[in-house]
Amino acid sequence: MSNQIAPITERQLDLITRAHCDANGLIEPLLELKGGAKLKMIASLASRHLIEQADGQWRLTPTAIAIIKGDAKPEEVLPTPMAADNATEEDAIATTTAATTPAPLATPASEPAQTGRGHSKQALVIEMLKRPEGVTIAQICEATGWQAHTVRGTFAGALKKKLGLAIVSEKIEGPAGTPGAGQRLYRIAEEVSA
Repeated sequence: MSNQIAPITERQLDLITRAHCDANGLIEPLLELKGGAKLKMIASLASRHLIEQADGQWRLTPTAIAIIKGDAKPEEVLPTPMAADNATEEDAIATTTAATTPAPLATPASEPAQTGRGHSKQALVIEMLKRPEGVTIAQICEATGWQAHTVRGTFAGALKKKLGLAIVSEKIEGPAGTPGAGQRLYRIAEEVSA
């Protein structure tokens, strides 16, 4: 496998072409992505010198316009793969937040990626799972406004797979009619050091 990277993807080419034809060179009105995905696309385009900030908006560069019009080939005008590797995504995102950007773009990049937002529903769920006595799905649903399937999906996806948290459950025992009997308590497992 070669360590060459594609200087521009079809999706990026489509986006810059539409920006040139339909949005007067502006990228953001055409981005249908949200949050981190939107930031990654902007960072990728900026690292390839296809867009730049002007008056607080991301606009096409002359390089991008030359590629769109067919005056230049991407491999001739874009940074080499070596240069693109040296410019990290964090640098491009830092550029995004350093310039005058709309608030939604600056917010996710200014927060640490691993810890997430301290005031998010996911953070609330994690705090509830840290309780020694545990928490039921019904209690999480009440606190977050989520449905039970959303809570279970968050356990399996965001918490277990992405954050690597070990979530354990135990069934509440008791005779029928006892409050909570038959429900499950969930909590984050304490790490056992060997």
